[in-house]
Amino acid sequence: MSENAQVYDAIQQTLSKGKKCSLVTVVRVFGSAYRREGAKMVVDEDENMTGMISGGCLESDVAEVAKQVMQTGVPTLKKYNLDEDLVWGLGLGCPGKVEVYIEPLA
Repeated sequence: MSENAQVYDAIQQTLSKGKKCSLVTVVRVFGSAYRREGAKMVVDEDENMTGMISGGCLESDVAEVAKQVMQTGVPTLKKYNLDEDLVWGLGLGCPGKVEVYIEPLA
């Protein structure tokens, strides 16, 4: 099953249980990043994640924002600067910028 199919299946399962979730989509990439535009991830209210929007470095922060989006019902555009020396100091190897759109689903 493709990653997008897994994401949509997770959305369907979550909503069929009457639970909330947020859909995260990479909408713009500047420079180097592990994933390109269109990459998707879903986060449910129990903090389960399906799909990936980066090489693993953004998912936990995006999950926190996704929980806020579920609570408020207000979508948001979040921008990340992946310059690892300035942000994390972890040597992640992706000095680009990524914009993700996080929208509530209920």
